[in-house]
Amino acid sequence: MRSQLVTEDLGSVVAERAIPSITFWNRLEGRPRADKFDRALKAEVRDALWMLTRQWQLGEFRGDDAGSPIFAKVSTTTTRLRRYRAAGSDVVEPFDDSVPLEAKAERRPLSFVQGGRDVSLDLRLLMGRQWLKMLEKDMGQLVDFLVVATEFIARYPIHSPDPTQQEDAVYCAHPEAWSTFEAAAGPRRMDGAKLYLHLNDDPANRASDGIGAVAGHEDRVDGVAARFLAWFEKLIFQPATSDAWVPPRMEYQFSCSAPEASGEKVLTAEEYYHGHLDWYNVDIDDEVPSLGEGSSEPELPVPSTQVVLPTPVSFDGMPNTRWWAFEDGRTNFGDVKPDTTDLAKLLLIEFGLIYANDWFLVPYALPAGSVVHIKGMAVTNVFGERTWVEAAGRGSDDNWQCWAMFLANTKGKGNEAADTTLLMLPTATKVQEGRPIEEVTLIRDEVANMVWGIEKTVPSPTGEGKPGREAAQEMRVFLGAPSEPPLAAEDAKIRYQLMSTVPENWVPFIPVHREGDNRRIQLQRAAMLRILEDDPDRPRKVRPRTALLRQGLDEVDPKAYFVHEEEVPRAGVQVTQSFQRTRWRDGRAWVWLGARKQTGRGEGSSGLAFDRIVDVPPEP
Repeated sequence: MRSQLVTEDLGSVVAERAIPSITFWNRLEGRPRADKFDRALKAEVRDALWMLTRQWQLGEFRGDDAGSPIFAKVSTTTTRLRRYRAAGSDVVEPFDDSVPLEAKAERRPLSFVQGGRDVSLDLRLLMGRQWLKMLEKDMGQLVDFLVVATEFIARYPIHSPDPTQQEDAVYCAHPEAWSTFEAAAGPRRMDGAKLYLHLNDDPANRASDGIGAVAGHEDRVDGVAARFLAWFEKLIFQPATSDAWVPPRMEYQFSCSAPEASGEKVLTAEEYYHGHLDWYNVDIDDEVPSLGEGSSEPELPVPSTQVVLPTPVSFDGMPNTRWWAFEDGRTNFGDVKPDTTDLAKLLLIEFGLIYANDWFLVPYALPAGSVVHIKGMAVTNVFGERTWVEAAGRGSDDNWQCWAMFLANTKGKGNEAADTTLLMLPTATKVQEGRPIEEVTLIRDEVANMVWGIEKTVPSPTGEGKPGREAAQEMRVFLGAPSEPPLAAEDAKIRYQLMSTVPENWVPFIPVHREGDNRRIQLQRAAMLRILEDDPDRPRKVRPRTALLRQGLDEVDPKAYFVHEEEVPRAGVQVTQSFQRTRWRDGRAWVWLGARKQTGRGEGSSGLAFDRIVDVPPEP
């Protein structure tokens, strides 16, 4: 009787691989039968033929010509970023790589005046104290500094709020703001921002204007004023002309360029709002030949060839090929349990366990702010064979099978060729973000058929952030706005309500047609009315208190503010503004006021309704 456990003609079965399970193993483990591992760890070799058989069974004799690389020659062409232009500006600035690109692109102007009222008291006091300190150090021995300081404080005083003036309600409605302004007003402290604005309004203005105590020392005071302006511009980085913030998009847009042998390579960032700049934020714009007129002697790219030594890639938990070495236990690939559809984890495990020792790192130092075109790389292995390696991402830029890291996308809808240049932006490694001074959430209200801009955090006149709902309630209480509807007639069960109310920190955006288009719409900022009891004047509009939503209100000729309708999805959008700080490679700390945008938390309802019959609540 023929046994099922006996394989007839074993040689043909092995040659034809009819039963792979008896000829191939993908893992070989020792199984000690005793508690002591002394003999097992000796790794005794008793039969060389047995070892060769095991090598054959594990497929080690089927290896390819996989010689390790010993050195490589990299041929590159390097050029530097030389020009920068913010969106909406015709001014082309020199690209300064001594400044973090985040600070240059995100910087926004500071608001010292809002609605004709002085704000940012913290900066005003800081600037006044610094001016008097610098002036005393330079001129303390030449003049009676007490008289000089008194005259400067009298000329540039801190505003003293008047509770009888409705315009000063922005101070008096908030106890902490009112008390802080009163504590610094009068002959106590100097408003340094007023001096700063006076010097910047007109180049002919001088710091000694109206100060009789410095007569005869005007030139010396001008020197102190120049250092004062330089100190503040170094303290907080601000745009000189216009910033890159695009209010209708609530995003940053800017362009930079690098010279080439024929023209320039223009890189454009059209949707930057993440807070960290990198290669994926910019696209190559072939439709723009140059950001401006070039010089008589353009800077040409510099070709170079460098010999480098490849280094094997290593990482924690990497399988060790040596017999007497153990892997790092901090990383356990065996504990990763991906799903059958989790492709990313499966690729990671395959890389870490199978091809871990097949990757090599070729170090190549590049300056920040450069654009490098790698022509190719000649790799020589241990067998003396030389292989020419080109970019894997070459070909069509629209090919869905073409993907590469650190390569910028090429703008266009045609069959553009992929640009294989390597972009090294001068960006900061880490940026510290302060508490939000402004926080605005834009939500869709399908019932009211409009979009609301909810000011969750508004800037207090003192310079700090304040909850928007709390600030709105304090304002209504101070102005005497009715918090409850008037009493209904006796024994009335229902009442007619012309219109419901919404909190004053809710700013409406209504849909309107785009100019010259009767199909597409955009969102226009509107305003709710503030109705006060016994007010002989017409109801005033409730204006937003954040700079993000006050776009166009503080100009000499106020303008409407529009937001593109597609920028507010169903999930909404959240925009914040806060101070950012980073330390650059030269050790200098950079501080600027920047904005961020992220996805909201869904739709909302304001409860706004018109012409309703509501029930009268019973008296308690």
